[in-house]
Amino acid sequence: MLAERVIEPNGYFLPEWALAVNGSAHKRAHTSALNVQDNATGAMIGLVPVVSAWSAYKLPMPALVSADPFRSLDTPLLDYDVPDEAAAALIDQARKAGAHALILRLVALEGPAMKAFGRALQKSGLRTRVLQSYSRAVLDATQDAETLLRGALGSKKLKELRRLRNRLGEHGEVTFKVASAAEAVARAFDVFLTLEASGWKGRAGTAIGQQPDDATRMRQAAIELAARGQCEVVTLNAGTIPVAAGIVLRHNDRAFFFKIGINEKFAAYSPGVQLTLDLTRHLCADPRIVMADSTASADHPMINPIWRGRLAIGDVVIPLRRNDPMVPVIYWALRAHAFARAMALRLLRR
Repeated sequence: MLAERVIEPNGYFLPEWALAVNGSAHKRAHTSALNVQDNATGAMIGLVPVVSAWSAYKLPMPALVSADPFRSLDTPLLDYDVPDEAAAALIDQARKAGAHALILRLVALEGPAMKAFGRALQKSGLRTRVLQSYSRAVLDATQDAETLLRGALGSKKLKELRRLRNRLGEHGEVTFKVASAAEAVARAFDVFLTLEASGWKGRAGTAIGQQPDDATRMRQAAIELAARGQCEVVTLNAGTIPVAAGIVLRHNDRAFFFKIGINEKFAAYSPGVQLTLDLTRHLCADPRIVMADSTASADHPMINPIWRGRLAIGDVVIPLRRNDPMVPVIYWALRAHAFARAMALRLLRR
């Protein structure tokens, strides 16, 4: 299976997860996939789910766009034995589909997958163009957790967090639990859905559980991945009361912190931070995990101070033909679209 032999892991493109998040009829009924096979063996060597530019941006442009409705990580899966050939074949498939450009959103800009695309393009006299980029928090899980946390937060902040944890303990013994077996993941996933819906995402109507079809598909995907050791749900409890829960996907030597839900009644005790501290210790103690991707926004106020590593993430335009006049049009239209969206968000926040 391709997912087991990729040059760069991406937990969000594990088959069960990708099918679950892109399979719902809610706002994303038109997802397809660029996937290529080795001519000799027939084994899949490259994969990236895609949608049209209209589905992604509501712009009528001849481009295919990587598909991840939760905007987590869209780095394509490439076979580690033939990454350049896989990248070239994906480019060729997009070209044959009639597209003038392939837009890869939220990819690791300096990762081996994008380097493979760069080499494949160079052979045709082409190059990628970065639309926008930012750095997001990652955890170097090869470090000692306590040393890392002291360096990131300092002794004073850790002492304050221990004080808050002790106060949380007044509501019952504070326990951190990792659900990794399929049945345990099923139960813990329900806890996560309840916590997420109880907070601001529920009030905004964006909690996963508020789309029952999505929740059912993702819950089943989590169960199936857990059976292969590729999904965990972590929870923090005060006695019998869940105060925070998070979903963690695992792919090869990386972990991906998908989402977190908290019980806002316990907000004074920083439940999200407390859960992340325990998750940090859990991942650093696991020799199989080298890095954990927060998949968070650029300036995430909760996780950025804790996970001090940074990963360059960006949206990239991949031209499919030399001297194609449509590519600059697509590039600048997307730049204008991003600018307009940023301005609209800024006005809404005011």
